[in-house]
Amino acid sequence: MPVAWDEFRLVRAITERGALAPAAASLGINPSTAFRRLAVIEAELGTRLFERHRSGYVATPAGEAMAAAAARMEEEVARFDREVADRAQTPSGLLRVTAAAPLVTDLLMPMLGRFRTRYPKVQIELVVSEEALNLSRRDADVALRATRDPPPNLVGRKLATIAWAVYGPARGDADGANADWVSPSEAVAGGLFARFVAARAGPERVAMRLNTVQGLCEAICEGIGIGPLPCYRGDRIAGLRRLSGPDPELAASLWLLTHPDLRHAARVRAFMDHVAAEVAPLRPALEGRQAG
Repeated sequence: MPVAWDEFRLVRAITERGALAPAAASLGINPSTAFRRLAVIEAELGTRLFERHRSGYVATPAGEAMAAAAARMEEEVARFDREVADRAQTPSGLLRVTAAAPLVTDLLMPMLGRFRTRYPKVQIELVVSEEALNLSRRDADVALRATRDPPPNLVGRKLATIAWAVYGPARGDADGANADWVSPSEAVAGGLFARFVAARAGPERVAMRLNTVQGLCEAICEGIGIGPLPCYRGDRIAGLRRLSGPDPELAASLWLLTHPDLRHAARVRAFMDHVAAEVAPLRPALEGRQAG
C-alpha cells in the first residue's frame, strides 16, 4: 500500500539525526510513537530502512532512497508554496487613483508611468478631481491629497509638507508691493487662499479670481498679478521669482490614503510603496528648500 507523506518525513528525520529521540522531537511526536511508526513502515515495505547500532540508526540503501525522496518532495512542496504566495502577492487588477489636477500634472503622472513599467498587470483608472472622492464608497482605491486634516476613516502615510510662497514675474517690482493679485476664490480650500490674499491686498487690487488652483501659475506668468503658488512649481519656472519665503499659513501635508479594507491588497500596497519611494527625494523641493 502507498506510504503516506508523514512517513517519508519520519524516515528523513531519522536519517538526518541518526536517532529516534531527536527525530521525534523535530516532528513534534514522542520517541515511542516514532518507534511504532517506523516498525509499521518497515513491515509494510517488507524491508529494513535502518540498521540499529548502539551509536544510533544508520540508513540502509532503502532508507537512504526514501529519505532522498522525502527531500525532493519537501522541495516540491516548498516550491508550490512559493508559487502560490507569489501569485497572491503579485500586484494585478484595476487600481483607481484620485488626485487634484495640479498634483497629477506636476507630480503623479511620471510616477504612474514608472509604476506601470514595474507592475504591468495593474490597470490604472485615474480620476482627476478637485473634490475629495469617497473612498469608503470605493469611488477610488487610493487618493493623493494635499490636506491638513485627512479623514479619520482612512489610513495611509504623510509623504511631505507642501510649502507655498508668493510669486511674481521675474521682471516685476522687486517686492511686488504695488502689484495686483490673482487669487483662488472663496470656494477653494474653504477660502484659505482668498483670506490670505485679502489680508495683503484690498479687493480693488485683486485682478483675477479663479475657482481652482490650476490656473494660478498661468495667470501669474502672464503678468495679471502676483499670487501664491506651491514652491515645487513656482521655483522651477524661469519666468517667476519668489516674493516671500514659504508661508506656514498656506502649508499643507501631502497624504497618500486608502480605505482600511484595501491596505493589504497587493496592488494598493505596491502603489503606496512606489509613490512613497518616488516622493522621498522630492521632499526638499516640495517643502520649499530648493529655491532658485
